[in-house]
Formats: sequence, structure tokens, C-alpha cells
Amino acid sequence: MRNRAQSVHVKIVLDVICAHSYLGYSRFIRAADRLRSQDVAVTVEVLPFELAPGTSTEGQPLLAVLEQTFGPEAAAGTASFAARAALEGLRFEYGKAIATGTFEAHRLIASAALQHKAEPMVERLFRAHFTDGLHIGDPATLALLAAEAGVAVDGVPAGELRARLQRVRRLGITGVPVFLIERLPPLTGSQSENTLFAALKEAAQNTMPEG
Repeated sequence: MRNRAQSVHVKIVLDVICAHSYLGYSRFIRAADRLRSQDVAVTVEVLPFELAPGTSTEGQPLLAVLEQTFGPEAAAGTASFAARAALEGLRFEYGKAIATGTFEAHRLIASAALQHKAEPMVERLFRAHFTDGLHIGDPATLALLAAEAGVAVDGVPAGELRARLQRVRRLGITGVPVFLIERLPPLTGSQSENTLFAALKEAAQNTMPEG
């Protein structure tokens, strides 16, 4: 029998320069698509978070920034993380990645959301940063990525995005990713695909009408 009016709404807090956000988001989308294949509607709202507020958009080699911040062991940590992610089909090219501020990238995601294209836009930004070595703080690069995803940049006001960032901070969120699945406790970090699928399924079942 076909599911009756089953749906679930999810808010995901992430930053597109966060490796754990990329891994967690990829797992979430796979879990959501599994549920969608069962005729359950899964809608996604992306909430912005800046991992490094105020970071310049001039762009610097990411590995150099990580080593400066966390010490020489940072390179070994990124190699280990990249190897684990590769098992799930993700390619992390830390040697090419560029550290940058993400305020304008989040504005682009907000524009994509108005056009119902937030999911592919987020994935493209992650891949541009971690795999392609593109500078996602650069306006020209963002314009090219938007065109590639079929997103018209409508110029969501900077003040509106700042207000959204502040609202997320007021929720007490200090790290990402965070998955806010309706009627369930928040899930934090790069949860497994099966954990996310189970949570989505539980939330969807809670929407079934009685009778």
C-alpha cells in the first residue's frame, strides 16, 4: 500500500569548507534518497554556519593554514580523513584546496534555495572546494558554479544572511554538521548513513495520519 501523506522536513546546519559537513551531508543525501524511493517526501533547508567567521576571501593554501593552526600533524590527519572518505566515493584533494571565507558561498546557497536547487548547489560547492581546488570565496568562481548548477544569482541581501547566521548561533550551535530532523533530537557530526536513514524513517512515520 502506498504511504499516505508521509513527509519529513530537515534543517541541516553546515559550512562548505568543513570536511565533516561534506561527509555528513553526502551520507544524509544518500539516506534521504533511499526514503524518497519509498514515496516519502524529504525536504531540506540549509542553515548557514561560518566555521571561521571573518576569514579573508583572498585565499590561501588550506594545508598551510591547517598546519599553522593545528601544527605539523595536521597533514597526516587530512590524509587519514581523505582515505576514509574515499571508501564512500568522495575525493578530498587537500593539497589543492584553498582556505577562504564562506559568507558569499552561503548567500549563493540562499539564492539556490529560493529556486529549489539548494541540494545540488551545496554539493557542487563542497566538491569545488575539496576536490577541484576552486576558490569558493571568489565572486567569479561562485558565478561560474551558479551557472553550472542552473542557479540565477538573485542577490539575497547580505544583511538577511547575517541575520540567519546570528539566529543559528543563538540556537547554541558551535560546530557542524547538525541535522535538525523534525520531532527528533538533533544529530551532530558526520553520522552514518544508516543512522540518518533510521532517524528520517522514524520522523516520517510520525507524520502518518491516524485512522
